[in-house]
Amino acid sequence: MAIPENQLVTWSHQPAPGPSRDTYAAVKPALIDRSSPFADKNPDVFLQGSYGNDTNVARDSDVDVVSLIATTFAHDAYTLKAEQYQAFQRNYVGSAAYSYQQYKSDVTAWLTKKFGAGVKSGKKAVFIPAGQNRRDCDVLPAIEYRYYYSFISQAEQSYASGICFYLPDGTQIVNYPKQHSANCISKHQQTNSWFKPTVRVYKNMRNYMVDRGLLADGVAPSYFIEGMLYNAPNHMFGKTFQDTFVATFNFVNEADRSQLKCANGIHLLLGETAVAWRAAQCQVFLDALRKLWQEWQ
Repeated sequence: MAIPENQLVTWSHQPAPGPSRDTYAAVKPALIDRSSPFADKNPDVFLQGSYGNDTNVARDSDVDVVSLIATTFAHDAYTLKAEQYQAFQRNYVGSAAYSYQQYKSDVTAWLTKKFGAGVKSGKKAVFIPAGQNRRDCDVLPAIEYRYYYSFISQAEQSYASGICFYLPDGTQIVNYPKQHSANCISKHQQTNSWFKPTVRVYKNMRNYMVDRGLLADGVAPSYFIEGMLYNAPNHMFGKTFQDTFVATFNFVNEADRSQLKCANGIHLLLGETAVAWRAAQCQVFLDALRKLWQEWQ
């Protein structure tokens, strides 16, 4: 039996924005404070994740904030044609004086000063505990990443600008949250405002299954659910949520998923890299969704 439309409508709703808005309003001023040890790096501070993309649901707790500096950057210029890479090397000699590791250390120390001893530096982000009308917040210190298309000179270069950070073991993580957000906004507009509510339906279905032991927690991260649905053709969204679920589910289930892209339009959705969804986990999620839909009572 299909899940009733009224249940899907309930799952499509977005919670009140107050707690996330208040958290961001408290944390951003600390990161752009001109007395911070990294103020001269002019950090670009913005939301990412479910709150940043307006796809948050009731179970989403942490607010994810990026603090990005562009004065230090990583790149893939070595993949350019030899003469272009040589031009890049002539223009950018040596390493940046201010490293990612120093930046993360400075951010951790500064946020500890601002928010207290509960601030902790994790593998990826700096955690700020809830308090004074704030939710828990993860601040991700990041440097710019340049995905190069060409390089002739500093005045004539072409690249996609993303973010980059490093795990304690040195693993480099690259992502493109601004492109992801912009593409989700565009998709939402092109689907007559059905895209983001549909993402929330899928996320709430996931949470329903996790709560009842029908799906392991962590199998279907929100980022990948957004990316998965981003690939569904625009005409599949609309009319009713039942119609939309059936059309988008069938599309993903039958597609050549090896060719699907993340919502940033750059990374492949499925793969074995640090920023890809494992194909087996995607299949587990799809199988669980089908079973939930067919066996709903």
